[in-house]
Amino acid sequence: MSQTLVENIDRGSIEKLVRSFYAKVLEDNVLAPFFINALGDDMRNDKWYEHLITLDNFWLGMMLEEGKYMGDPLLPHVFLAGLTPEIFDQWLKVFRETLEEIYTPSNVRKFHGKAKALSTRFIKDLELDDDDDYE
Repeated sequence: MSQTLVENIDRGSIEKLVRSFYAKVLEDNVLAPFFINALGDDMRNDKWYEHLITLDNFWLGMMLEEGKYMGDPLLPHVFLAGLTPEIFDQWLKVFRETLEEIYTPSNVRKFHGKAKALSTRFIKDLELDDDDDYE
């Protein structure tokens, strides 16, 4: 049975995206340690709750120019040890896989374009780029 893909981006679909994505992240050998160290391994705890709400609002702002996200998304990443361009590549891979399970191809491209730009910015601003591949 195939799932109906979402054509209209809205709060509900973004909430589904965020929760589905982080469920996958916790199963990913590359990404999970970063999130477990910061937030724990149970998405039902208070730290995860705050993180999920923050990311709901972040993506609402990115995609619909609404939501209550305030701040710089780079700041929480500044002091994370062990980040590499490959970590961001894996983040993008898992994010895209999740997008493709929820959204139509045109919406996948919209989200992924913004996510790719964000990843490129983080790699540059965190000075993780050893070469020009990420510029």
